[in-house]
Amino acid sequence: MTKIFNYSVTSEQAKTRLDKLLSDVNPDTSRSQIQLWINLNLVKVNSEDVKANYKCQPGDVIEWTVPQTEPLNIQAENIPLDIVYEDTDLLVVNKPKGMVVHPSAGHQSGTLVNALLYHCNDLSGINGVERPGIVHRIDKDTSGLLVVAKNDIAHTHLSYQMAAKTIERKYVAIVHGEIAHETGLIDAPIGRDPKDRQKMSVVDNGKPAVTHFRVLQHFPDYTYIECQLETGRTHQIRVHMKYIGYPLVGDPKYGPRKTMDIGGQALHAKKLGFTHPITKDWLDFEVEAPEQFKEVLSYIEKMY
Repeated sequence: MTKIFNYSVTSEQAKTRLDKLLSDVNPDTSRSQIQLWINLNLVKVNSEDVKANYKCQPGDVIEWTVPQTEPLNIQAENIPLDIVYEDTDLLVVNKPKGMVVHPSAGHQSGTLVNALLYHCNDLSGINGVERPGIVHRIDKDTSGLLVVAKNDIAHTHLSYQMAAKTIERKYVAIVHGEIAHETGLIDAPIGRDPKDRQKMSVVDNGKPAVTHFRVLQHFPDYTYIECQLETGRTHQIRVHMKYIGYPLVGDPKYGPRKTMDIGGQALHAKKLGFTHPITKDWLDFEVEAPEQFKEVLSYIEKMY
């Protein structure tokens, strides 16, 4: 069924382009997809058709229609889930390294969505049938915490929190090179790499991306760090750390040629905090890094 959503522009969002604002409110939908919706007159501001570059004003009511998507043939699969929290509106999952979040052309089974469909029959449909309940994603080889919405009201509120940058997300990572200072902030826009469309990179016309980091442990050739995200761009931590010269250990896409073969980047989403969309209580979750991550850190410690 086609779904209709609406959003009221805040004073802080004044003069923001319509396509950018909707991209922030719908973090899992590309800006180009949103521009297509606008061109098809599926987006209205105060009940009027507008262009993608319309500068939003406080109090504007944006209404957009999400077209019905062609369903993928997704099968529920009895895959064990590490559920950290669950109630009638949402659940928080500790995703293992190696698991894809949602099905795609190359991954029709074994994904988090396949497992969720077996576990629950009440997931939000905002992101279409191929991504039921998925509010945000982490990469296949990144482990850690994800929140999943069970209904559209919960999904909408969580998406607004993501756009407003009020969801707390902290990661731990191991990077190549010793970072000399104790804290840092990386503010560099991220978009498709013009030389390799399979990668992301820091580009002038990319979407704003901000990563904070602090050093947890120094080594002569490595650094153990904690990262906190303000934004949630694709591969953000991996791209940003490479950009400043400290790529993640084990990263096959952005790491150096000579890195540890650990089946993917040493990155774990350890902490997640947000306001419950219904009760308005602040929920805060933290999980330890998986054993393999700890073994890599222990191996580096013993080297020195």
